Amino acid sequence: MRNYSVVTEFILLGIPNTEDLETILFFLFLSFYIFTLMGNLLILLAIISSTRLHTPMYFFLCKLSVFDIFFPSVSSPKMLFYLSGNSRAISYAGCVSQLFFYHFLGCTECFLYTVMAYDRFVAICYPLRYTIIMSHRICALLAFGTSFFGCIQAIFLTTLTFQLPYCGPNEVDYYFCDIPVMLKLACADTSALEMVGFIAVGLMPLSCFLLILTSYSRIVYSILQIRSAEGRRRAFSTCSAHLTAILLFYMPVVLIYLRPTPSPWLDATVQVLNNLVTPMLNPLIYSLRNKEVKSSLRKVLHQLGFLPEQL
Repeated sequence: MRNYSVVTEFILLGIPNTEDLETILFFLFLSFYIFTLMGNLLILLAIISSTRLHTPMYFFLCKLSVFDIFFPSVSSPKMLFYLSGNSRAISYAGCVSQLFFYHFLGCTECFLYTVMAYDRFVAICYPLRYTIIMSHRICALLAFGTSFFGCIQAIFLTTLTFQLPYCGPNEVDYYFCDIPVMLKLACADTSALEMVGFIAVGLMPLSCFLLILTSYSRIVYSILQIRSAEGRRRAFSTCSAHLTAILLFYMPVVLIYLRPTPSPWLDATVQVLNNLVTPMLNPLIYSLRNKEVKSSLRKVLHQLGFLPEQL
């Protein structure tokens, strides 16, 4: 058996080709992070405070907002910490935690978007049976299932990555610990594991995307059967926000994990968009075209003193 010197910490080198831009990036990412937290907290308050929004669709949106708060919190605090001039070191356990929670939250969101598509499918294709099919029990089971299977996927990917020996170089050429950059530091042949990881990371979102595509194919067909233009407009309006959020979520996944030739700078740029910008945009996407959410948000902002009473 070969003896390996145990790596106890890693050094995060940050986003490639951004030397001397630390101060600008710090304030830029800090503003993104603050807006992400505030926007999703406001969505949560709006949904919780309005009894009209206590429906399955908003229940899942509420869970999405919770995960959009935690998802950027996996990597952003540490990134902001070293961009402000502090240490770039992260412990071995911290690196494992980053990778696990990043994929746990990301996989759960992927399953959650699939469940939200199913919810819209039932609401539009089977409106009379909607309350029976999407009962409180079913919603709770679906919500639990998204987290459970997200956790299983994350455990598998984390175990796959950190079962390898890390014995020499400890500089992570990225701004947080993720599978592709960690495999480069392993003191073993990773070709087989890279293929397994590629299949595992690719198969799950692809399966979810196909299910979403199936749901929306049925939804579009049902909408086109609606005779009134106003009815079609309202039906499309309820789905447009979800479709926009799905595109923003899946495009970075494809660009980062499913390209045959990775590009560190492009991957990091897309990853920042996925980690910070998409969670920041989701509250806007789901509120701008939704009168009920906007009305509830106005009430919350008024109660907090941010809006005058006449609004």
